[in-house]
Amino acid sequence: MTNMAGLKPTHFEWSVDGRVATIRLSRPERKNPLTFESYAELRDTFRALPYAGDIDVIVFASNGGNFCSGGDVHDIIGPLVAMDMKELLNFTRMTGDLVKAMLHCGKPIIAAVDGVCVGAGAIIAMCSDMRLATPEAKCGFLFTRVGLAGCDMGACAMLPRIIGQGRAAELLYTGRSMSADEGYAWGFWNALHAGDKLDTEAQKLAQRLAAGPTFAHGITKTQLNQEWNMGLDQAIEAEAQAQAICMQTQDFERAYRAFVGKERPVFAGD
Repeated sequence: MTNMAGLKPTHFEWSVDGRVATIRLSRPERKNPLTFESYAELRDTFRALPYAGDIDVIVFASNGGNFCSGGDVHDIIGPLVAMDMKELLNFTRMTGDLVKAMLHCGKPIIAAVDGVCVGAGAIIAMCSDMRLATPEAKCGFLFTRVGLAGCDMGACAMLPRIIGQGRAAELLYTGRSMSADEGYAWGFWNALHAGDKLDTEAQKLAQRLAAGPTFAHGITKTQLNQEWNMGLDQAIEAEAQAQAICMQTQDFERAYRAFVGKERPVFAGD
């Protein structure tokens, strides 16, 4: 295990409160666009998180009233036009690797979305485990509006599972923004909060998860992702094995003893 509380990234903001890490993209004056460098640094950070012994939950938060405006037009889209196929595939695989790293980081991720959340920003929200938003949040998968397909960074696999095939198809074909009310009604947003309450509510949820049982939360995340590719019999067997592993933890025994003693369990993640 390593410690990541003292991480000092170059291309995004990182802060830690207890065992909750908060990420905010930089450059709020540009609505927090992604660059080649921030993509890579985020990917590497999420790849390291499975081995972080001091972080249990991640909040991916907004900055300056917006979440993320997607790939920077000048720093990313412009250079992409001049690349050959091999270079382009290297880039698209890197962006997909960020999603994979988020899915496999072993820790719950909460997206706290205000304002603009489009393109790759919408993907980051999509692949988070839970999503909170403000009424002002506008989420759009804009890829067709720049002449690309809607199938970017796993959108065609993940978005239909969250909001349904027809709704996902409409958003991915048209590139239009999904309003906050639509997103909440469709199950994309877990909850809507006023702008001045969003960070507080995200941190409250994160701290609740960080209180444990954190080992079991990691198992839950793994099963939520892996069971996409399983039949029902395989899923039930995988969950039987996963739960048997959790039953060997000290947190399981702590919960039992607390119940017997009519106390609230205090989990320790082991």
